[in-house]
Amino acid sequence: MEPGVDSIRQEKAAIRKAALARRDALSPDDRLNASRALANPAMSFLRTVTGETVSGFWPIRSEIDPRWIMRALADRGASLALPSIEGGRLVFRHFVFGERLRRAGFGLSEPFSDATEATPALMLVPLAAFDRRGGRIGYGKGYYDGAIERLIALGRRPRTLGVAFSCQEVPSIPIEPHDRRLDAILTEHGLILAQQVPAAR
Repeated sequence: MEPGVDSIRQEKAAIRKAALARRDALSPDDRLNASRALANPAMSFLRTVTGETVSGFWPIRSEIDPRWIMRALADRGASLALPSIEGGRLVFRHFVFGERLRRAGFGLSEPFSDATEATPALMLVPLAAFDRRGGRIGYGKGYYDGAIERLIALGRRPRTLGVAFSCQEVPSIPIEPHDRRLDAILTEHGLILAQQVPAAR
């Protein structure tokens, strides 16, 4: 690993650790109230979703709960999907509320393998930390970056909406070549449209 890359990854790890500690420190009531506050501002960004496939996620640990948004999207005619880690990469499978999910690694809840594979037009993306330019730090495995890159290669670039608590915001996220910036981030305080950045990284 190149020295510069190693330094960036160490910086990311420190940012991740601090942001997750702030998230973990939120009370259960604060997490619940923040999660409930997400749906209305989300709709201003998402506009019409009738007939679109939207990938959400089932929250783990102290993550914000996006299921309020997912239910609102389904009510507006969206087809929902959830991520599944298969063969070392992230794929998406169709899901409707009320269906059973299987327990998987990292505490995840995933659709069963017989659920139809989906190609999301919009992704609700979990994260550990974010900045206002759309920079995102995940949990260090690169699953979402890889999934987004594969969809782009197929000419199916999804819109990406990070979903997080406001306490997970940081001034700046160090970016590696494989990192994909988010289009917007949604917190309990509203929608943050990613600021434009120069094309060169």
